[in-house]
Amino acid sequence: MTASPQEQAPKTPAPAPSSPEGGHPQRWLILGVLCLAVLTVVLDNTVLNVAIPSLTRELGASTSDIQWMINAYSLVQSGLLLTAGSAADRYGRKKMLAVGVALFGAGSLVAGLADSTGQLIAARAGMGVGGALLMTTVLAVAIQIFTPEEQPKAIGIWAAVNSLGFAAGPLLGGFLLDHFWWGAIFLVNLPVAALALVAVVVLVPESKNPQGDRPDLLGALLSTIGMASLVFAIISGPGHGWTSARVLVTAAVAVLVLAAFAYWESRIPYPMIDMHFFRNRQFTGAVSGGVLITFGMGGSLFLLTQHMQFVLGYEPLEAGLRTAPLALMIVALNFTGVAAKWAMRLGNPVAIGLGMAVMAGGLASIALLSSGGYAGTLLGLVLIGTGAAVASPAMSHAIMSAIPPEKAGVGGGINGTVAEFGTGLGVAVLGALLSSRFAASSLPEALAAAGSAEERGRVIDVFSSGLEISLLVGALAVLVGGMVAGALLRRAARADIA
Repeated sequence: MTASPQEQAPKTPAPAPSSPEGGHPQRWLILGVLCLAVLTVVLDNTVLNVAIPSLTRELGASTSDIQWMINAYSLVQSGLLLTAGSAADRYGRKKMLAVGVALFGAGSLVAGLADSTGQLIAARAGMGVGGALLMTTVLAVAIQIFTPEEQPKAIGIWAAVNSLGFAAGPLLGGFLLDHFWWGAIFLVNLPVAALALVAVVVLVPESKNPQGDRPDLLGALLSTIGMASLVFAIISGPGHGWTSARVLVTAAVAVLVLAAFAYWESRIPYPMIDMHFFRNRQFTGAVSGGVLITFGMGGSLFLLTQHMQFVLGYEPLEAGLRTAPLALMIVALNFTGVAAKWAMRLGNPVAIGLGMAVMAGGLASIALLSSGGYAGTLLGLVLIGTGAAVASPAMSHAIMSAIPPEKAGVGGGINGTVAEFGTGLGVAVLGALLSSRFAASSLPEALAAAGSAEERGRVIDVFSSGLEISLLVGALAVLVGGMVAGALLRRAARADIA
């Protein structure tokens, strides 16, 4: 049987023609500056949460306003990831990276100086456009400037910065709000954006798809509408109910539009995403594993935050500090290169399968051992961080390696879309499982309605039981995902050798 063109393509992207054979001479400096820019983008996914009381008080923001301030950023960013990656491949990754940094900085300035909720929501949407361009092109540039041997370590550092930003968002936001007004959480991005923009112009080499495919305007429109609708349905589910008209209609729009996108992409000669990618076992294995890694991570951290604050009684800042070991393990293992060495020694299939098994063990540890105090939770966080440090960069590298180098921007967009979808799905599914076990609208409301200490104890026990079941389901999903992804990647590797 003849392999598809994508399966015949080299599985490891070569450096861009503009880079020397040994990699760009300033590649580590470039990566450092780009990771600093990525850090600000990731921070903005979580930093706004701690400013909600200030925004409510000073801007008179309603609950609906707050939701849109948070969701405008993630909706626009997730909806544009594939389109941003395709634009970077066609028009130049350096150009799109510079545009992304400039838009993100401009949006941060407008957000920091906003004096109404409407201005802040619009600014957050603009920041989402810049964030989408940044998140896709940074990974594509890294693939172009590093040698194949160095790519796993570079991607590991990129992944570590993502984890660090996720964990540090609430801590940085709390510090700034203790010393400045709420606009400081956005204005702090300006010097970083200015530094990154200068570095991009001076240091980053230009690279683009040499074939110069025609722009797929309809594909870009369909992917943007479809992904934004899908993420909006997932975000709306917990608050409005999974059977509400708002969620069902939006989900139906997402399914229909994404189906139309897949049909259109399979019919045109210049697709934004070649549907033949999905015939490549390495690609499908890496994508499926990537969804389940972020499913387990996003969903479990969503539940763990509630467990620490509502069950163990920690304050928000203390809960954030006690969650930090997860991110610190990822940062330590990836910045030192230890995770990349393990992945190269084991090979991607084994590294991904083993890493996800360790992550599953961490989730099970939190579910079964955390009721006795923080020790079981700490063990689980360390295990999740260790497994993610090995599996997540290996997964990203497998996705990027399965796509031809000229489509590196699209590869970055797919990688980002996988992360957004998996995280949203984890929060939605595990949150729904918790809701099915805990009938009250929220734990604080149920505790407030309890008439005695004994009744409050029963409420907490029911909530803890629901958390345990949800975390165990997450652990099972991650474990099975690791087995499936590892098996598909191993079969792909054997087919390449044959």
